Amino acid sequence: MKIILGSHKIRLKNKDFFKYHAFTFIWVAVILFLTLLPGQHMPTTLDWDMLSFDKLAHMGVFCLLVFLTNIGSIKQSSYKYLKRNAYSTSIGFGITYGLIIELLQSAIPGRSLEWNDLLANIIGCILGFVIFWLIYKL
Repeated sequence: MKIILGSHKIRLKNKDFFKYHAFTFIWVAVILFLTLLPGQHMPTTLDWDMLSFDKLAHMGVFCLLVFLTNIGSIKQSSYKYLKRNAYSTSIGFGITYGLIIELLQSAIPGRSLEWNDLLANIIGCILGFVIFWLIYKL
């Protein structure tokens, strides 16, 4: 399978990468949509730092992201490096995506970069790995 972007051709080794990461791609899009809404569209919540609903939601969203990424990376056979390093790449992807989201939010009216949100994203990524490991490796 080939994808042509302008004058560049990207050769995809196999469709199973996309097949096993379909839910990951959908979840990435959902996260992007929800986190980049302007501030006036966000529900108001009590601000209890790391125990607020907002922070728990961040943890849950990124927990699921890393969990799905691990499953897709382990099941796909197109990229051996990704299969062998699924744990570290899924956690690294989750943390990087969380950082990018927080940076993008700083450019949206009514939103801002919040370090506690980034910390909640990172904790969620680690929880996603732990839950995956407990379910599939024990």
